[in-house]
Amino acid sequence: MSAQPNTTGSSGTYTATTPSPATHIEPSVGTLLKQLMREVPALLTNEIALAKSEMRENMQQTKAGLASVATGGAVLLGGFIILLLAAVYALGNVVAPWLAALIVGAVATLVGFAMVQAGKKKFQSESLRPDRTMNSLHKDKETIRGRTP
Repeated sequence: MSAQPNTTGSSGTYTATTPSPATHIEPSVGTLLKQLMREVPALLTNEIALAKSEMRENMQQTKAGLASVATGGAVLLGGFIILLLAAVYALGNVVAPWLAALIVGAVATLVGFAMVQAGKKKFQSESLRPDRTMNSLHKDKETIRGRTP
């Protein structure tokens, strides 16, 4: 406990005092405005950092989609070459080797086409939109207006 001087001053003794719960003071409007002016830039900084982070994540997804499309394109090209070889075998000698090349070429072409289609989905505009940032900004707007989201 801390000792405080007696308010009477006559005896020179010390008595312990405790703060009373009735001394709770509400902050003034000016204080609240100052606090708001300090916190708004921090909020904007955090929102910008979130947007940057989300865009970085979207760019990584875009790179992965590009790699998938490139790989799918290479497989598709390989399948096309095999299909051409199958046509050559079919025209060259009408025997079983061309049928094997045709089956392999068709399968490789289908696999490449599926890979290209999967990669194209990653380029859709919905996957590039920073959804978390947009939701956070919407919540901030509603909070500032005094509503609950």
